[in-house]
Amino acid sequence: MTVTEQPGKDTGCAGCGVKLQSANKEKAGYIPASAMERTPVICQRCFRIKNYNDASSIAIDQDDFLRLLGGIASTDSLVVHIVDIFDFEGSVISGLQRFVGNNPVLLVVNKVDLLPRAVNHNRLRNWVQQQAKEQGLRTVEVVLCSAKRNIGFDRVVDAIEYYRRGRDVYVVGATNVGKSTLINRIIHDYSDLDAELTTSRYPGTTLDAVHIPLDDGKAIIDTPGIVYNHRMTEVVPRSVLQAITPDKPIKPLVYQLDEGQSMFVGALARFDFVSGDHQSFTLYLSNGLDVHRTKLERADELYANHKGKLLSPPSVDELDELPAWTRHSLRIPRGGEYDVFVSGLGWMRANSTAGAVVDVYAPKGIKVHVRRALI
Repeated sequence: MTVTEQPGKDTGCAGCGVKLQSANKEKAGYIPASAMERTPVICQRCFRIKNYNDASSIAIDQDDFLRLLGGIASTDSLVVHIVDIFDFEGSVISGLQRFVGNNPVLLVVNKVDLLPRAVNHNRLRNWVQQQAKEQGLRTVEVVLCSAKRNIGFDRVVDAIEYYRRGRDVYVVGATNVGKSTLINRIIHDYSDLDAELTTSRYPGTTLDAVHIPLDDGKAIIDTPGIVYNHRMTEVVPRSVLQAITPDKPIKPLVYQLDEGQSMFVGALARFDFVSGDHQSFTLYLSNGLDVHRTKLERADELYANHKGKLLSPPSVDELDELPAWTRHSLRIPRGGEYDVFVSGLGWMRANSTAGAVVDVYAPKGIKVHVRRALI
């Protein structure tokens, strides 16, 4: 598989794919006319991301994303669906099967480097296959990888070449799951191009489909990320993203709890152990987050007096940017291994099989549920 030709003015920004224009600084694709002769040609937004780690807010119509996905069913293509293992349920595209039709789906599970090193990859792969099946997703293969750390990347490339069989490849996924990072690896490893897609920690970096031509006349098409507001990464202030998004292996935090105890994850979420036998719980979160434990009877007072200060992030000035908390009352079943998952933040594993009742407080709209234990 060889990549050819450099994306240029006719195909839009080489970084995010959006159509270039010099008329309106406030709209997507703006580039000063004087910068049109640069190589590669990238819009001002991508330039600021690359050089200043700054992403301006440009609203992208969700319906346009769905229309783009809907067109894949009428093609003869390989679909590569990239998901984030740290936020699996939050990053799987709901109903993807109906969008892609009969086209084969290769499920690439990115960011496995974030999990503790002792995790068994065979068990992890089996867990992903079961979760995909429950989502109604039919996959030809599940590949575990870390595009950032170069783990499993050769297998990703080999699998794409094997399953595409001379066809176009559509790369799909939610925002910020590593699509552009993965494709940049393909560009760097399998071509002489000096262009690359724009990558950052900010959701929605790719604004339009980016076509990367291959030597057989076909292309890899990087599609915009689907924006799911049920993920914590979509609703927190931008300054908080770095704290909640892991960039190194997670260090599990183990707590012995009796019923009637609470744990705060900054001012982002709260776990209440409402009822159950004395047992331990393990939190899997970004290492940049602090956890505070207290008695359930004092939890409301602690939050009211210390949110944004002792309980942070976010800071006092940023609290108003978060939606108000919603309570989720959950029952952890007896006799199995289960997680309480908060999309975009992490999860809490119940280490006992005795069962428990927990309440989880999280910003309104964030996906919270009980699932089979990942680890």
